[in-house]
Amino acid sequence: MTNRRTFLAGGLAATVFGGATRSDGAREAEPRRVILVTLDGLRWQEVFRGADAELMERTGGNAAAAESIRATFWNDSPEQRRRILMPFVWEVVARRGQLLGDRDRGDEVVLTNGLKFSYPGYNEMLTGAADPRINSNQKIPNPNRNVLEWLHGRPGLTGRVAAFCSWDVFPFILNRERSGLPVQAGWEPIAGEPVDPRRATINALYEGLHREWDNNVYDALTFESALAHLEAEDPRVIYVAVGETDEHAHHDRYDFYLRAARRADAQIRRLWEASEANPAWRGRTSLILTTDHGRGEGRLWTSHGQNIEGAEFIWIGLLGPGIEPRGADAPAVRATQAQIAATVAALAGEDLRSDVPQAAPPLVEAVGAAR
Repeated sequence: MTNRRTFLAGGLAATVFGGATRSDGAREAEPRRVILVTLDGLRWQEVFRGADAELMERTGGNAAAAESIRATFWNDSPEQRRRILMPFVWEVVARRGQLLGDRDRGDEVVLTNGLKFSYPGYNEMLTGAADPRINSNQKIPNPNRNVLEWLHGRPGLTGRVAAFCSWDVFPFILNRERSGLPVQAGWEPIAGEPVDPRRATINALYEGLHREWDNNVYDALTFESALAHLEAEDPRVIYVAVGETDEHAHHDRYDFYLRAARRADAQIRRLWEASEANPAWRGRTSLILTTDHGRGEGRLWTSHGQNIEGAEFIWIGLLGPGIEPRGADAPAVRATQAQIAATVAALAGEDLRSDVPQAAPPLVEAVGAAR
């Protein structure tokens, strides 16, 4: 492992921002599409190491559950464990793109907000900067303009940006009332008429299912709503925010946490394969995966927050046009959560910092390339 360290994710080629070549030789802009997915509170440790042997015993005192979770997720090799837990991430994203935040190899992706919980993390991630005014998870409209809102106002992108979120605080995080951004969150059904049969069925599930959490819908419904939108509409940017990993972690159910991570991995695969199956999306779609905060170690794995050591460390996955595979000899990376906002914009072919200079720079080296 090299000791070199860079503050930018290498290997993101200028072709991310390029265009197609017309038959007359002129350059013609190709619309780029971006899918951003966040898995609330999913630790970097599981992403890069797979299941933790000690924590697998934390199954609510159920010995049978402990045996089942070990049989499902354990392997002596960390490389095999992480592949078992998140096969799409390791078979596709890691091979064809980049995964940042493996502290075992010297990477660090860190929060800058210092608070290490959800609303401050999502604000930092989506606006490009931490804000000390964002210091709780209360349903207070965010005074900061986020990258989705900004993109929603760009020429050619109005009406083609949407968010699907498991947690019911997202209409406030994204300030839906001010921005006009389509945001489906919590147990809200899919809005709008007419509703096609597929989305009518999804809405019936929102109405009819038992609610384990009042403020957080099941991730499967969030993913299904997003997938229906992706396949029926023509979005340019779509955000999917799911939360079961965090819910189960707070209840000290490591078995449920692992299963939620694996289910999310399978749903992310569905989103990616649907985009690749669509001629309008194939070869033009970038995927960004990340989380809002980390968690503690050992018995503190259930916790995060200002006083929890290690909860400031997160991870980022990148896949798509121009994002080249990251080799084992690549320099170690130190990045921040705040860089994600401008990265989303850059991969959509836009320069957030030209209008929001306080935003952190994107995780690319070719921002100045031709659009």
